[in-house]
Amino acid sequence: MADPVASHLDAGERLFERQWRFLKSVPALEFLPSADRVEVAFAGRSNVGKSSLLNSLVRQNGLARTSNTPGRTQELNFFFAENVQLYLVDMPGYGFAKAPKEKVAAWTELVSDYLKGRTTLARVFLLIDARHGLKLVDEQIMELLDLAAVSYQAVLTKADKIKSEALTDLMVATTKALMAHPAAFPQVVATSSEKGTGIADLRAEIATILAERG
Repeated sequence: MADPVASHLDAGERLFERQWRFLKSVPALEFLPSADRVEVAFAGRSNVGKSSLLNSLVRQNGLARTSNTPGRTQELNFFFAENVQLYLVDMPGYGFAKAPKEKVAAWTELVSDYLKGRTTLARVFLLIDARHGLKLVDEQIMELLDLAAVSYQAVLTKADKIKSEALTDLMVATTKALMAHPAAFPQVVATSSEKGTGIADLRAEIATILAERG
């Protein structure tokens, strides 16, 4: 009998062996691409490491722009691969951003409207910096996702930056916190873009979502 875990990992590797490309940036809902395929989105506080994680996921260092300046991603950025019925969506970072308040408010409105109205959005991967854990602003986004009835899953980033014992404790604490949120997926994934930790597991999760929803 085939090992289902190995099968999912293999599917994830095949999915991300493909060449992924930037499709478009979306500053407002009217510019969204056609809702003709499954979408998974990546959300997180500014400078949590979303772009680095995306680049690691697709094995392409320059696909998503990285920056040490919080708030670099200011629109919904869509990525695609030929003959794959899936969009990867890089969402604007929330929390602190070096931008005018009105610009931050516009990003917030865009994200909220996208979450509430995009029927093809299968899951949001909520990125949490392992060095800091869940913050109040993360809890606020989780409540927004609960209200929008959008399935979301916590992904710890920069897991190599803390000791293994602390990482284990953080995963337990994060899992416990998620239990209070009806739209939260119960499994937490710990990752490191620098070391490659957990990336295969995340690829497998996305491949499974695509198989189930595609």
